[in-house]
Amino acid sequence: MGADNALWFTERLTHKIGRITVDGEITEYPTPTLGSGPLGMALGLDGAVWFTEVGRNQIGRITTDGEITEFAICSGTGPVGITAGPDDAIWFTEYDGNRIGRISMEGEVTEYVIPTRRSNPFSIVTGSDGALWFTEIGGNQIGRLQP
Repeated sequence: MGADNALWFTERLTHKIGRITVDGEITEYPTPTLGSGPLGMALGLDGAVWFTEVGRNQIGRITTDGEITEFAICSGTGPVGITAGPDDAIWFTEYDGNRIGRISMEGEVTEYVIPTRRSNPFSIVTGSDGALWFTEIGGNQIGRLQP
């Protein structure tokens, strides 16, 4: 659910971000980068919806007015999962990069290497303890990062 009380969703294969109102009205917004493959999505504390672009190694941000901004991260990392962190930033997994990334509201990216080789982090959530919890598909375990 977005700050505008609409449901937001990704359309990975058509490279669009979708929005459906409580009245059932659907609006689709194409991402600016061809082949972006939007996947994960999270509501930021800034009221915008943030999303991963697994196909082009980017993090996207869309306002309730449909304005999209894209932020590049390291190539070949494959961002998948995304969540709003306890520190007012957005956190995401880098499936192919074996890292957890953090992006500030201004677009500054910081990355943290996961000690497990080929862990393939996928989903990520902020726990009630203020830590970030993430799945390691390749490592067959759950990871924890304290920001």
